[in-house]
Amino acid sequence: MVNNQQHELEKLANTKMPYGKYKGYYLIKIPEYYYTWHKRKGFPKGKLGSMMMEIDEIKINGLEDLILKLIRK
Repeated sequence: MVNNQQHELEKLANTKMPYGKYKGYYLIKIPEYYYTWHKRKGFPKGKLGSMMMEIDEIKINGLEDLILKLIRK
């Protein structure tokens, strides 16, 4: 179970925005206001939207450093 959770966090840390203003940015490095805007307007459907909701929660709780450490160099 822990291995699967670690894998999911690594995947979250290394996913980049596929389109728009922040195309190519790691999701965790996109400013919080962008997620706040999506929270009001609606997150995208599917896996990307789910990941963006997770990043939003991580940012709200000040846990970005935990995810930033998992970015592959």
